[in-house]
Amino acid sequence: EVQLVESGGGLVQPGGSLRLSCAASGFTGDDYAIAWFRQAPGKEREGVACISSSYDGKDYADSVKGRFTISIDNAKNTVYLQMNSLKPEDTAIYYCAGVEGWGLGGLFDIGYDFWGQGTQVTVSS
Repeated sequence: EVQLVESGGGLVQPGGSLRLSCAASGFTGDDYAIAWFRQAPGKEREGVACISSSYDGKDYADSVKGRFTISIDNAKNTVYLQMNSLKPEDTAIYYCAGVEGWGLGGLFDIGYDFWGQGTQVTVSS
């Protein structure tokens, strides 16, 4: 059974930084893709960034390009989302999602089979 566990959320002031972690377990092979999504109150879930365990492929939503960086530690099966220059509009519950197989899963939630429980990120002064 695939499990994804997020951590690292919290309260941060505008302009600050946070690093989220997604610890993955249960994938049957070495090839999988992980993405970060977020959902703010009253808004649809939005894909933020995605990465493949198989090759150096990444993608970002336009709203976070240049501020967020996704990375993977294959030895630890953990994906990180470094969030810098945070803005109040980044406030949301952040979820990691996973799918087995080679390549990127994309930034649409239909591309993923497994989901974590979410971690709250609040950007406020």
